Amino acid sequence: MPITSVSSDPAKLTLTVVADYPVSVERLWEAYADPRQLERFWGPETWPATFTRHDMAVGGYSHYYMTGPDGTTSRGWWKYLAVEPGRRLELEDGFADEQGKPNEQMPTMRMVFAFAATASGSRFESVTTFPSMEAMEQLVTMGMEDGMRSAMGQIDAVLADLATFAASRAVEAQLLSDTQVRVSRVIRGSVADVWRAHNEPALMKRWLLGPDGWTMPVCEVATKVGESYRYEWESADGAQRFGFEGELLELSAPYRAVTTERMIGMEGPGTHNEMTLVQTREGTLLSLVITYPSRELRDMVLGTGMTGGMEASYARLERELLAA
Repeated sequence: MPITSVSSDPAKLTLTVVADYPVSVERLWEAYADPRQLERFWGPETWPATFTRHDMAVGGYSHYYMTGPDGTTSRGWWKYLAVEPGRRLELEDGFADEQGKPNEQMPTMRMVFAFAATASGSRFESVTTFPSMEAMEQLVTMGMEDGMRSAMGQIDAVLADLATFAASRAVEAQLLSDTQVRVSRVIRGSVADVWRAHNEPALMKRWLLGPDGWTMPVCEVATKVGESYRYEWESADGAQRFGFEGELLELSAPYRAVTTERMIGMEGPGTHNEMTLVQTREGTLLSLVITYPSRELRDMVLGTGMTGGMEASYARLERELLAA
């Protein structure tokens, strides 16, 4: 159990949690920056969390839901007010309704996470400030303190697991819901370089090719919200050709881009894609959350070997960055 102390101050309306770990500050920070790791410990043991959005930058948001033993879900959100990599996070923390919208009937808290090096590893301190005594009493009665103890009691196993989240691992796809998939890979390169590789047509044509034997004759990039993009690929022998097009919906350079996507010539709705880039010790964690119009389409696309083609592209991108 890493928790050193849990204390409350009714006068200041705060709940403070202090925990010590036998790992570096960089390793501890990464556990919070990587949604794959964070969701392994943020929810209590019987209410595991799933993060459907996690862009840890000023003005960014995290969206998550926790699932109880009977399948009941409880949703929440964070808004990042300050981000000092390796040192400090300040955020608003609130509840959400079934549609993921902020639940105005429940209180919103302010949380500050501080990370510091110690002689034996690192220390984490969380200070939650409540808007009123009534809100503090309500959430403590709901089990907030016990929930935090249970959640943070799981982090030791995450910190010790280096292999699961290593940069050497290939593209992995995780089902987040009936219609959502999160595709993840650590790319050995800076966030700025990986962002550039997704926005410079000449560079994209060198790596965004899927399996060997394809070229990218059309690469029209959207650079402003509301603009459209169009990508087309052709087999080396010219016998096959396909492409995708869509619209840029959100842009927060250099860490987040949201687009629509549909195959050229196909009828019906396409997908909603959210790409997030986060710096880690080994490179840049690329997370792509894809929302499909149906579970059937999600399963059909995954069954085509999508992740294999993505891995070939990202491995090629990595080689481009390492060779630069």
